[in-house]
Amino acid sequence: MKRSLSLAGRRTNLALLAALAVALGSGALAFAVGHPSGGWAAQIHGAAGLAILLLSPWKSIIVRRGLTRASRRKGASIALTVLTVAALATGLFHSSGILLSLQAVTAMQLHVGAALLAIPFALWHVRRRPGRAHRTDLSRRNALRTGTLVGASALGYLGLERTVRLLGAPGAPRRFTGSYESGSHDIDVMPVTQWLDDDVPLIQAGGFALEVGGRSLPYELLASYDDKVRATIDCTGGWFSEQDWSGVWLDRLLQDAPGARSIRAVSATGYSRAFPLSDAPRLLLAVRAQGLPLSAGHGGPVRIVAPNRRGFWWVKWVDRIELSARPWWLQPPFPLT
Repeated sequence: MKRSLSLAGRRTNLALLAALAVALGSGALAFAVGHPSGGWAAQIHGAAGLAILLLSPWKSIIVRRGLTRASRRKGASIALTVLTVAALATGLFHSSGILLSLQAVTAMQLHVGAALLAIPFALWHVRRRPGRAHRTDLSRRNALRTGTLVGASALGYLGLERTVRLLGAPGAPRRFTGSYESGSHDIDVMPVTQWLDDDVPLIQAGGFALEVGGRSLPYELLASYDDKVRATIDCTGGWFSEQDWSGVWLDRLLQDAPGARSIRAVSATGYSRAFPLSDAPRLLLAVRAQGLPLSAGHGGPVRIVAPNRRGFWWVKWVDRIELSARPWWLQPPFPLT
């Protein structure tokens, strides 16, 4: 019996480790994807979270056995459990629409924060208690169990999504990224957020000049253009907003630069993102939204509008555009500060 419990515990731990890895990987992809064609990442993320819930009864047996043994390492294991439960709970709160924020912190931010904090504890747990796969795990019975878990998780996730939409639950109108609409076509209602530690700079449009490839272009020149695009900014904090933006397409302002492979938009705060050079015709240097000059909170005098990219690509308070021979993908997938 003891050997049977040990085998079951090891296989449960392996299944949980796989589910956690899929949840973290798909969550990172869902966090980055801004085009509807990438909606599958969020679906896999949801199914992986459901798989963790389905495995929790078996894991609870292992946890109860572990708590009966004296160990100096209990604290780290308990922290991993608490953070995993917190990530699952806040993910469910957000996706269902039951609870979208706690004061100034959104459920999505808590979900991501708990998941990131859990990573070092999960790595420690794997290192201290490595659950190596055995040849006997590759049996037909175990393959059937794995297939049943994957199938139940996928069907359960799709069923829950269908139920939420049929019942018109609070989570029904969310976007494929999981974000909720806020202030569309009303720029004064659209949330004012910025990446991590940026503060809102107060930059006067009068006298402002944008540096583009070594040239200084006054605000009045940028504002004289009226290129338009209706685009949705989808913030990783859990909201999205569709607005009519106007300004000038970036490719109008760029001059030939032999060897250039990327465009770097630099904010007055020091924040920056690099784009492929081929994106230039699809990047708008916006000076207005809904026909009104951009406020400081929304990135004025000039911000990047990057359709089908998540909000952290929409650089605010742009004061410099650089052309570089450095490939755009030689940057962190998410800004670090």
